[in-house]
Amino acid sequence: MEQSKQSEIIKAALENVRSMVDSNTVTGTPITTASGTVIIPISKVFVGIATGGVDYFGKQSNQTQNFGGGGGTGVTVSPVGFLVVEPNGKVDLLNVNYEPKDPLSQIVGLVENSPELIEKFKNLFSGKKKEEK
Repeated sequence: MEQSKQSEIIKAALENVRSMVDSNTVTGTPITTASGTVIIPISKVFVGIATGGVDYFGKQSNQTQNFGGGGGTGVTVSPVGFLVVEPNGKVDLLNVNYEPKDPLSQIVGLVENSPELIEKFKNLFSGKKKEEK
């Protein structure tokens, strides 16, 4: 079966998405702190692809078949939280609970809604260890 122009549009869109989004987009690059704790950012990725097209003949019957079409792709990356692996092997997931908005609102929401997250990061980067109870 001959491949249509529509298939070429979809293939090009998927190749572009593949070049933008990889496994490091969902599970970010690990960050190692001075205390030996490893912090791994976790995100969720949404991808949407839409294409459309039509094969048609011109007004004159002796013309070859033409194609008209187009497409679009959208990618959204939203932070979910941070996976924290302490030197003693304890693993914790710090959730980032907020609705995605414009970037400034996201930052403000993160600061307002996650004081525990900020405190934990402060302790991790200062090299202090939390006393066990």
